[in-house]
Amino acid sequence: MELNSKDGAFSKLKNKKRFVSIAIIAATAAILCAILPGPLGGLKYYPVKHQIAPLKSVLPKWPSRNDSLLQFASIEFQDRLFGPESIEFDPQGNGPYTGLGDGRIVRWMPDRGWETFALSSINWNREECDNGDDPRRRVRNEHVCGRPLGLRFDPRSGDLYIADSYYGLLVVGPKGGIARPLVSEVEGIPIKFANDLDVHPNGSVYFTDTSTRWNRRLHHMVIVEGENTGRLLRYDPNTGNAVVVLRGLAFANGVQLASDQSFLLVVETTNCRVLKLWLKGNLTGTLEVFADLPGYPDNVRINDKGQFWVAIDCCRNRIQEIMSSTPWLKSLVFRVPVPLSWIMYVVGEKMYSVAALFDKRGRLLRRLEDREARIVKLISEVYEKDGKIWFGTVVHDQITSFILP
Repeated sequence: MELNSKDGAFSKLKNKKRFVSIAIIAATAAILCAILPGPLGGLKYYPVKHQIAPLKSVLPKWPSRNDSLLQFASIEFQDRLFGPESIEFDPQGNGPYTGLGDGRIVRWMPDRGWETFALSSINWNREECDNGDDPRRRVRNEHVCGRPLGLRFDPRSGDLYIADSYYGLLVVGPKGGIARPLVSEVEGIPIKFANDLDVHPNGSVYFTDTSTRWNRRLHHMVIVEGENTGRLLRYDPNTGNAVVVLRGLAFANGVQLASDQSFLLVVETTNCRVLKLWLKGNLTGTLEVFADLPGYPDNVRINDKGQFWVAIDCCRNRIQEIMSSTPWLKSLVFRVPVPLSWIMYVVGEKMYSVAALFDKRGRLLRRLEDREARIVKLISEVYEKDGKIWFGTVVHDQITSFILP
């Protein structure tokens, strides 16, 4: 009995020491988290719960079979083209045109190569904006040089409309030059992060403001928070005014009108989905989910058959899904004083590009992938023209293409 009693006392003492040790470690961690800057550099952020379809409901609609053909894509242009996010061709079929990380809109001329077509800002200067091969300097000076993202020509006038992250909605004539500002605020709220656009045949321009809290340089914070301050806006060239069409979007991104303008698609990147807004008929003004996706979508573009290509960074996972519904956990994770890349390595997965083709009802028709990212890397847009698809990217220095079989 005496021996058992000693054993019991020893066991209690051991458990007590273990508890104290754990408490000390936890307290130390809490103090370090409070004192040391986290991976977000001391930014004040407020994670919220957001609406994302569970993977278990998305994957059954996403066939396991895929066409892993993008590893056979071609690199059309490379180097000195950092961040060609959006691809466009003018009404005469010339191009491609694209906006770059240094604030320029450039176009390809077969006899001359790449040439500067337009500038987002009158503040553009070679010293601050022409930064060679250092993308970090480009990002640092985006607010000065501009960052053109979505591009669309008005086929009637030949004008090029530009969604510039920092300068809002811009336009430049058929001969190029310095873009003219059209909209920098709507209803008294500044455009913080203009992203994409489309031009209606009546001349009005629909465009997105990704967030009213964070600019493009801090775009990751929109997803980290899960906030939904994004807006869909419409500019009327007849009055020069812009109005809010939709509020409450979580990372408002790509925009595309249907071929008959009966509806409009708008991408919510944070919520991994594409929304459909009806513009005509009995459902006018109705907003519905067009497609839930297994990854994070960027731009959406229509082809000549009225089908829609969506560029997707794939794929999200169960951990990210849990964090989207538990803001307190996300808040805790992103306050741990370790590099952001470490957290993303643990929480995320190796991302690869998916080009998904949908019909007008949101049914998946085809998907193209490059799982090893050998050629096609983190695409931002899929643009189909004459049986060939072009891929833009916001983080690499190349434009790739693929001829559809």
